[in-house]
Amino acid sequence: MTDIRRTILWVVFTMSLVLLWDGWQRHNGHASMFGPAPAKTASVPGTPASAVPGATLPATAASGAAAAVAAADAASAPAPVKSELVTITTDVVKATVDTRGGALVRVELLKHLDEKDPSGHVVVLDPLRQYSAQTALRNVAGAPNHQTVLSLVDGPRELKDGADKLTVRLESPAMGGVKLAKVYTFKRGDYAIDVQHEVTNVGTAPVTPELSVWLVRDDHVEHTGPSMAPSSFTGPTVYTDKGKMQKVPFDKLKDNKADYERRADDGWIAMVQHYFVGAWLRNEPGPRAFDVSESPSKLVTLSMVTAFPSIAPGATGKLDNLLYVGPQEEKRLEQLAPGFERVKDYGMFTILAKPLFWLMDQLHKILGNWGWAIVGVVVLLKIAFYGLNAKAYRSMAKMKAINPRIQELRERYKDKPQQQQQEMMRLYREEKINPLGSCLPILLQMPVFLALYWVLLSSVEMRGAPWILWVHDLSRPDAFFGVLPWLNVPLGPLPLLMTATSLLQVWLNPQPTDPVQAKMMWIMPIAFSVMFFFFPAGLTLYYTVNNLLSIVQQWMINKQLGVNK
Repeated sequence: MTDIRRTILWVVFTMSLVLLWDGWQRHNGHASMFGPAPAKTASVPGTPASAVPGATLPATAASGAAAAVAAADAASAPAPVKSELVTITTDVVKATVDTRGGALVRVELLKHLDEKDPSGHVVVLDPLRQYSAQTALRNVAGAPNHQTVLSLVDGPRELKDGADKLTVRLESPAMGGVKLAKVYTFKRGDYAIDVQHEVTNVGTAPVTPELSVWLVRDDHVEHTGPSMAPSSFTGPTVYTDKGKMQKVPFDKLKDNKADYERRADDGWIAMVQHYFVGAWLRNEPGPRAFDVSESPSKLVTLSMVTAFPSIAPGATGKLDNLLYVGPQEEKRLEQLAPGFERVKDYGMFTILAKPLFWLMDQLHKILGNWGWAIVGVVVLLKIAFYGLNAKAYRSMAKMKAINPRIQELRERYKDKPQQQQQEMMRLYREEKINPLGSCLPILLQMPVFLALYWVLLSSVEMRGAPWILWVHDLSRPDAFFGVLPWLNVPLGPLPLLMTATSLLQVWLNPQPTDPVQAKMMWIMPIAFSVMFFFFPAGLTLYYTVNNLLSIVQQWMINKQLGVNK
């Protein structure tokens, strides 16, 4: 039974190594052992497909096709008029609007430093990635589209002190019997931008235009840091009340296997990456169509189409959307749209991760530091699992106490394995020991610990958050002593302390009677701890504190049973 217990631990350890290594491979753009290779980087100049993207709403299929043909004809016309780039600055973003289509082509987040260049800021929408947020009218032949150069109405371009919002208005000439006005409203302290489209019918017949909003970017999954950890999801997502959060991996687009709701009466679209997200949100109910596609030039387009009500001659129709470009701050996202907080990727552990993040957030409100909040969560989890852990440690302590007798039985019956097992089982019954007693608590707690792991990995709140002394960023590896140049391995006190505490736990545990197994029990924590040199400091802090509390509890129980060294 001892061998069974050790086998279970070996399986758990081995699977952890395999999953972490696979995550590391995917995180660095290599092929996964369990799926197809990730998308490769492609840098191709130009804009997305000339036709306005998006699935046509059912009621206007024919006219939608006509609009696509008209757009295609426009693409073959002479070179378009030169556009202008306009910079808009608030207290949290620096945005660039292209007057061609009124597209938002660059958004710099002024509160988030760039990992690769601390003197700069994170850029989400980025011309270098051909990542932009665009819109166009459909279903009206010749109407303004994403290639139409709009006129910028005079007004402030920077949010002034004391002002709560900044409005930027762009207008088109009359085209196809309609005029378009596109109005951006930036708000103080907010990453959500109100985007209103006004369509004025200057013709003689009613029109029913459709509005296509989309996000376009390359299909490259960028490495977000030196962390040797599984990467969170990057790519398009479609959310509807019926289908919930539907991720569309880039490789599914290549294989034409993308599965998501094409039509619904609610929902939104988002382009997700680690820590940040760009999204078109619309909370008003009404028919809408979704589409995700990839062009031969490796550009991925994610679109949502909604319809204006019928607009009579001389009248103006309006459609409001919300464009969010910013960090995945869970509480902020919850307030913007149903299910929007789910762009924060907790993997398969969402049901456990969300309450754990809530607990950590409450502790942060009290303690004012995310590092101490992590320590507080570990302490509370240790208290919650105290009885379960105590049972496991008592089982290990008893196993440690009878180890000499187990060794004696192995020697006495080494040529009679069946009798050896019978005698060992008799000894376990006499001493009231369950050989698997130390494994069950580990297996029961593992989902909770893995969920907390994903909370720490996915929470943008950890990014740039200090703890104490040398730990200035809980989302990055502890590299206080520098980086080994030939191995590119960060070296810091936290991973070293993590390794030391893991070895101390092995020392406190009962040693296997088999010399080979005994050596492996020492090698296992060293091999596992090596990965913590690449893990974010917040994760290493969590495991180190967890080890220290486990050692204290185990030592006290060993002392009670008289088996301490």
